[in-house]
Amino acid sequence: MKKESFVSIADCSKDDIIRLIGKAEYFEQNPNQKLLEGKVCATLFFEPSTRTRLSFETAVNRLGGRIIGFTDAATTSSSKGEILKDTIKMVSNYADLIIMRHHLEGAARYAAEVSTIPIINAGDGANQHPSQTLLDMYSIYKTQGSLENLQITLVGDLKYGRTVHSLISGMSHFNPTFHLVAPEELRIPDIYKQFMESHNIPYYEYCDFSEKVINQSDILYMTRVQRERFTDLMEYEKVKNIYVLNNKMLDTCKENLRILHPLPRVNEIAYDVDDNPKAYYFEQARNGIYARQAIICSVLEIE
Repeated sequence: MKKESFVSIADCSKDDIIRLIGKAEYFEQNPNQKLLEGKVCATLFFEPSTRTRLSFETAVNRLGGRIIGFTDAATTSSSKGEILKDTIKMVSNYADLIIMRHHLEGAARYAAEVSTIPIINAGDGANQHPSQTLLDMYSIYKTQGSLENLQITLVGDLKYGRTVHSLISGMSHFNPTFHLVAPEELRIPDIYKQFMESHNIPYYEYCDFSEKVINQSDILYMTRVQRERFTDLMEYEKVKNIYVLNNKMLDTCKENLRILHPLPRVNEIAYDVDDNPKAYYFEQARNGIYARQAIICSVLEIE
């Protein structure tokens, strides 16, 4: 993994991922420390966020650091026409680390190239969401006891879902089998099929979200259909509620099955699932604090 930035989970080796999960496990047991005392972290959120921003800020606060930044690009000089390069160069003068979410694919990679301080990618368009991937993998590890040889079912928006794209990359080291459930309009892009084929990862595609698919799963990873990624709202209306998981559909699933979701949900998980012991998405969100503490300390080379 590149020490100076955390842009893509593809930059991480298997050993890097295992080490970061070990760090997350440590921080879950010891969340409040002074490891970032005297450090300033800038959160630059050019795109809306709740969980990602708050969990990063909680991670920094629990480690004793300070936070500057913005949550609405409309209130910054970018609304006056300032280019991303200038924003990054300017903020690099004020902070030790930049945590950035941007609507453009590749923005985090570009920021890492022009910045004099480390960049953590908090999501760049439909491309990557590596910190979400690490917390997802930590959640999988906690619930399954291992990352190896798992049956992982990905449901919903597999075309624009950056969390799905990153998870396929991150899990590629651990011999998974992927089951991909999506309507024709939101199927996984060919580049990710080619990636799985080149890494000898078995995958199967489905249009129907059935109990048969659920019953073979160790991890059921639900995603929302993202209205903000559609240029044609008529296309969004066609697919927005195509898959809905309800409690009845879990009657015959594996005992070890756990349901993950990067959140926010809309209608894709019925509320009656929340009380099922297999529902893990709120605990998954909490795991984000520890995973992000691990990432922050790693890029700043703090042990």
